[in-house]
Amino acid sequence: MTAPGPDDALDVWRRHVDACVLLDGFHALKHALRFGAEVPVAVTGDRAAALALADELAPDVRDALAGMLAEVPQETYASLVPRPHPTAVAALAARPSRADGLRKLAHTPRSAPVVVLDNPRNLGNAGAVIRLAAGFGATGVVTTGTLDPWHPTVVRGGAGLHYATTVERLAVGELPPGPLFALDPEGDDIRGVELPDDALLAFGSERSGLSRELRARADHLLALPMRPQVSSYNLATSVAMTLYHWSATGGAPRLR
Repeated sequence: MTAPGPDDALDVWRRHVDACVLLDGFHALKHALRFGAEVPVAVTGDRAAALALADELAPDVRDALAGMLAEVPQETYASLVPRPHPTAVAALAARPSRADGLRKLAHTPRSAPVVVLDNPRNLGNAGAVIRLAAGFGATGVVTTGTLDPWHPTVVRGGAGLHYATTVERLAVGELPPGPLFALDPEGDDIRGVELPDDALLAFGSERSGLSRELRARADHLLALPMRPQVSSYNLATSVAMTLYHWSATGGAPRLR
């Protein structure tokens, strides 16, 4: 299949940009393709370099990339993204159906937890958490509050792995079923608790911790081990430690 020319690609971009998710960089596009995203258009400032990167890092999607990557002038590529990526690749992808996402989150029994970010504030942190959740095979990531988990900066931080898990924004009262384990410094030591596969694992805001509404909804409060006088862990670090604990105590069937 021959890739579209630059004019055709830009026409498709203009027609889809308002309804699609921006995939910013080669790795975001690579992951989106691997996990079944519908990608109507992809552009690059250097097609030969992008395909060489695919040969090296993603031969499984190399043919797909060769059939869709349209080369455009570097300045044109740069005009399509908030901040040019070192790989000079950008694409648009259809956002997954919200109805399908809600069904996946609500389906029981679950084989892996749902990560809940309670009113997160940092877009990059949210992206890092989605990347972690995808790597551990979590059922999904839910955010509460005003942060859009599909914001381009979050998708960039998640390297396109939104398409490898379920990502939705919900109110606390709309959370899917399952026992809710919330991380809090006053909780029980997580090392003495086995986390079930159908758990909701909730993490508070980087600044203010758990909201009162989510704390009231929690079934268990858990604390991560931490040396005295150390204030806190980064949000993504806390999620990684908790998912690793789940996987090490009987979880993560998809990783074996």
